Amino acid sequence: MPTKKQIQPGEKVPLKLTAAERKLILGDLPCVEQDYEQIIQETPVGKPVMITLDALNDFGDYIAAEFNHCDDEKQQKKLNNIFDKIQRLLDAYTDEESPQILKIEDAYREKMLSDQIVEIVDFVGTTFVAAEQLRIKTKPLENFWLEPDQRDMLLLVPGLSKRIKNKLVKEKPLTVVEVANMTLSLAEDLPNGEIQNQVALLLVASHLMDRLEEGIMARAEQLENMEAQSRPQTNPDLLYQFKVTLLGLEPQIWRRIQIQDCTLDKLHEHIQTAMGWGNMHLHQFEIKGERYGDPDLLDDGFGDFVCFDSTATVLSQILPRTKKRFSFKYEYDFGDGWEHEVLFEGQPPLEKNRKYPLCLEGERACPPEDIGGVWGYAEYLEALDDPKHERHEEFKDWIGPFDSHKFDPKQATRDMKKGLPEWREM
Repeated sequence: MPTKKQIQPGEKVPLKLTAAERKLILGDLPCVEQDYEQIIQETPVGKPVMITLDALNDFGDYIAAEFNHCDDEKQQKKLNNIFDKIQRLLDAYTDEESPQILKIEDAYREKMLSDQIVEIVDFVGTTFVAAEQLRIKTKPLENFWLEPDQRDMLLLVPGLSKRIKNKLVKEKPLTVVEVANMTLSLAEDLPNGEIQNQVALLLVASHLMDRLEEGIMARAEQLENMEAQSRPQTNPDLLYQFKVTLLGLEPQIWRRIQIQDCTLDKLHEHIQTAMGWGNMHLHQFEIKGERYGDPDLLDDGFGDFVCFDSTATVLSQILPRTKKRFSFKYEYDFGDGWEHEVLFEGQPPLEKNRKYPLCLEGERACPPEDIGGVWGYAEYLEALDDPKHERHEEFKDWIGPFDSHKFDPKQATRDMKKGLPEWREM
């Protein structure tokens, strides 16, 4: 095994990220810590991100957690590449002094304890993400309880804040984030003290983790039931026909599809699969001057946010009841800015021998993801057609074979029927 290069504690090492990897971290991943986001944003594109080994290790844990919860193969590949880069740096450098020789039993106990601490920290990290998604981080943890001896032990943990200790003494309700922080404080205190005390701390930490998991699962089930009760009603007897055209390109890229009444959110999935997009970015609809989208995905947390909920808006609510044509816009990937015209062409009769949704026809392949919008796609096609173009080999290596004329409505129909994975859980 190669010897690691010794560096000083706090010394920074270079993490090289591609433009696509930077965009994934800064734009598509939830709950990126502000410190890491700031470091990456302040680093010029093309320059390595300078980061300490401690921060790199924590960032690697975050990337690994995102990989484990991602179902999108393309995004998984990017996350895996980032994790591999981080691991290579961690394998190449060390800022720790050479360890002293330990007795075998002490070394084994230290390894077991270290594994327990890592497990606790990973659990708390996952808890923070779930609580953020459920919007209950600062809400009281339901059905939380402590035995008197557990409460007494927590009061002795040095890392606990005065606020939490005061709540413990007065037996006041504790929020999800406060219980999670108590669990982290126990993990930080584990290396100190005798074996008996460590075992006791692990038992209390296990109890807190059980309560957190129970509370979060209960809230998730509650929200799922509420969503089921408030889900908008669609009419499966209504069939709609649309022509979806990607704007700004000549010759045009378009699809003609037939779908049954559904939410705008489901229409987003039909457009993605019919066109051939990878659902890697945010989206929104613009209908009669109004914005429709998923508020949980689009709200940036700044200023007044105005958006109609696409998950609670069905097509039969917004489409004309006459045969009059009606068009609106669908935008995908706010960075590349892909705008589509969605033209409502009417309500053909349902055919008993057909299963929907359908892609009836269309022309030309969908552009690759992250190609740079209309202008970037034009440069990409130009470079592919010209072996002497300065970016010819770069594009070939990046995306591989690409036929801009290729389109198969039968494959598009299969993709539409297959639908998207549970992309909100990515």
